Amino acid sequence: MLPLDPSLARDAKTIALFAFRNGPLEHLHAGKLCPLCSGNAEYSHITDAEMKLLMQTAVNEVYRLLWQRENDPESYARRQALAARYTQHWDDPALGS
Repeated sequence: MLPLDPSLARDAKTIALFAFRNGPLEHLHAGKLCPLCSGNAEYSHITDAEMKLLMQTAVNEVYRLLWQRENDPESYARRQALAARYTQHWDDPALGS
């Protein structure tokens, strides 16, 4: 089991919040469940175009956050403080071996 580094865990939650939670994924999540295929892993639940948008948005935001962490630590600290308000009850990363 890998040891938990609280600073990296905070970074992970910050990145997850801004890269995934507040982007196109939130819009997909807000829709209605499909009455025929909901919960059935046999069916795709998002289109290729939606997946591409999700990944590109995540990459852009992860890059922005990592750039801020290295080049503008004050802005990054403000984003971390904002993220902490939303992620304070999230589970810490669960690290396997």
